[in-house]
Amino acid sequence: MHRTVVLDVVGLTRSLLGGPHTPRLNALLAASVPIRTLIPAVTCSVQATYLTGRPPSGHGIVGNGWYFREHGEVMFWRQSNQLVQGEKIWDVARRRDSAFTVANTFWWYAMNTGADITLTPRPLYCADGAKLPDCYSVPPNLREDFNREFGQFPLFKFWGPATSIESSVWIARAAMAVEERHRPSLQLVYLPHLDYGLQRVGPQGDLSRDLADIDALCGRLLDYFQERGCRVVVLSEYGITPVHRPIHPNCILRNAGLLSLKLDLGREYLDPAASRAFAVVDHQVCHVYVRDPVDLARVQELFAGVAGVERVLDGEGKRAAGLDHERSGELVLVADAQSWFTYYWWLDDARAPDYARTVNIHAKPGYDPCELFLDPDIAFPKLKIAATLAKKLLGFRYLMEVIPLDASLVRGSHGRVTDRPEDGPLLMTTASDLLPDDGLDAGEVHGLLLRHLFDE
Repeated sequence: MHRTVVLDVVGLTRSLLGGPHTPRLNALLAASVPIRTLIPAVTCSVQATYLTGRPPSGHGIVGNGWYFREHGEVMFWRQSNQLVQGEKIWDVARRRDSAFTVANTFWWYAMNTGADITLTPRPLYCADGAKLPDCYSVPPNLREDFNREFGQFPLFKFWGPATSIESSVWIARAAMAVEERHRPSLQLVYLPHLDYGLQRVGPQGDLSRDLADIDALCGRLLDYFQERGCRVVVLSEYGITPVHRPIHPNCILRNAGLLSLKLDLGREYLDPAASRAFAVVDHQVCHVYVRDPVDLARVQELFAGVAGVERVLDGEGKRAAGLDHERSGELVLVADAQSWFTYYWWLDDARAPDYARTVNIHAKPGYDPCELFLDPDIAFPKLKIAATLAKKLLGFRYLMEVIPLDASLVRGSHGRVTDRPEDGPLLMTTASDLLPDDGLDAGEVHGLLLRHLFDE
């Protein structure tokens, strides 16, 4: 068995490489192939495909979140690995060699898992409403040791308007410490930093600092793990392309009389179980759940003529795309290259739900990239943040309402298959002899990782 480390550098594409800011990653380009990705090209779905070799129709991860029909709720960013259906790469590897061990260092669905070692974001939600930065680990002492050695896990640098390279540096330090202590056969390392700038300014914006920072961090990890005899794979999940047009499918369904809303304290909240149709958005892919089949043709026709909607997948379309799973919506919308979907349903910002202007990935029934921005309409955002934190220190309940409701701020998105291979995900490796000549389907990454472990 050949010990292997996989660095998931989110958003990395060939079109971002080759310049002066990425010398370490450029050196691997000769040993790289494009990955022919899947729909939806989003973190949870793609990672599940890499680890099972199955499309979403086989592993059930139809997005970063979906409508849980049994609960009557939309839920994003669940953490139990039991949601991923099918055999995982570590199950296959253990059958081949009982000494195999695996560390999941921040890949998603890391809890309730068969992995030997786990690290994943896990804030503390206190009874007074406070959310404290933290992580979860197996074995439990890793969390305590790493928070003490590296500082508290920087949750607010991992996601939100304050995101920075700091969270990826913390994860990288944890990955090296896991190697020192446990020497796993396979370690899966998640490095999200590049993703943030790409969504904020788009791939054509100024990414020089972001590229230089992630390149230097990858160089450090490449040196460290290769010195310890590991094969290193660098891959990405998707490519981010420029966008300028947000689409609001729930507003369209509302105007058609198909969406049901609940009014609480003057604010509007989605009532999915009472809606005849509603949308669960995820970047450039949108699941539309239609309660009564009699409405299906009408809803399909409703979106077929919407500017920015490239495809409306019905049952046959979902089968062709590998999305025919019971968790999927009755219809799936795919945006064109310049567009993406918002979860918004309100027609008046004063009636937006109380979580809309906050970073709240679990309350929002859809992905919200505006959480990466501070509201430009706030004259002195740092002063407002300080005043809100003062309430927290005094023990008062508070809402950190600093997130804009202006979807036009977003400049990069993903989820569809990119028009050009160089704008999509890629895989690079220090074991170049294992690479195929003509690229990889996303489902074939699973087998290639196994070859890295067992092909001598």
